[in-house]
Amino acid sequence: MGDAMTTRRRFVQTVGAGLLYVGSRGALAGPPRAVLPGAPKETDVKLPAGGSMPMRTLGRTGVKVSLIGLGGFHLGVPRDDAEATRIIHFAQDHGVNFFDNCWDYNDGKSEERLGRALAEGGRRQKAFVMTKLDGRTKQAATAQLEQSLKRLKTDVIDLVQIHEVIRMNDPERVFSSDGAIEALVDAKKAGKLRFTGFTGHKDPAIHLHMLQVAKEKGFEFDSVQMPINVMDPHYKSFEKNVVPVAREQDVAVLGMKPMGDKIILESRVVRADECLRYTMSAPTSVTITGCDTMGVLKQALAVALAFKPLTDEERRALLARTAKVAANGRYEQFKTTERFDGTTAHPRWLDTAQI
Repeated sequence: MGDAMTTRRRFVQTVGAGLLYVGSRGALAGPPRAVLPGAPKETDVKLPAGGSMPMRTLGRTGVKVSLIGLGGFHLGVPRDDAEATRIIHFAQDHGVNFFDNCWDYNDGKSEERLGRALAEGGRRQKAFVMTKLDGRTKQAATAQLEQSLKRLKTDVIDLVQIHEVIRMNDPERVFSSDGAIEALVDAKKAGKLRFTGFTGHKDPAIHLHMLQVAKEKGFEFDSVQMPINVMDPHYKSFEKNVVPVAREQDVAVLGMKPMGDKIILESRVVRADECLRYTMSAPTSVTITGCDTMGVLKQALAVALAFKPLTDEERRALLARTAKVAANGRYEQFKTTERFDGTTAHPRWLDTAQI
């Protein structure tokens, strides 16, 4: 009991320290590309003895995936390839089989690191690998996919998603003649990918439009990725508006941004473990969380390995606590600013395969 209490005190103190780093981040553009001060250290978190990773079904695919998935962007943050490999291997050795990535993350370094790590000792066969493509045209998406296959050192990617569907005309673009969807269909026929999906973080109306256009075209997505967190229900809510439609269509929901890239912690009203447990308790197939250090990874694993869904009372209490600070989207900057819009900062990614 003493060890558990000590671990919890360190956990809370560590999160609190992380919250002090508010002012110096506010003016930065884009997600952080360095480990944030105050992040839990590897020795701060003790994993629960005898814990096992819960598994969930990935929508209509029937594939079983881990409760948490390792976010791909943050794999480009560790100081060297060896540390990134250690994070990937430790996650897999503790039950994580879902690995997120994207063609553009860290100029391709994130995919390269994941591919290198999974190429060792037959680890690729035990992993469900997902990546994303920015290309809106068939030509751009096809070229990006070929680069991803090479970097990931694999002949087939388990799930490929259209990345950053953040504009209301994105669905029309990808479903047009010679659009990205044609590239995915051809790649699936060629055995280069197994399943298809799309992602976005801007507005639930855009997600709903994408699902509607797909339905009109007779196309079925296998997955849809979106922000699911303790702030989301209060402002442009994906959980309230998109999740029910996705579930009705048996499209797997991939939850991301449980801490809003740590910005939600800056509200000072919730802890990291509460953020993770909230998203894990939502009707998602997987909670994708970025882990740029062993300490942050162990923090996520500790919650997952001892996971118990929030009770209705706990959920109401968390939402009551976050209601005021979440009302204007201040702590969900991916919805309210262009800070997280990679394809806005690099518009060539939409039409070329040039990083």
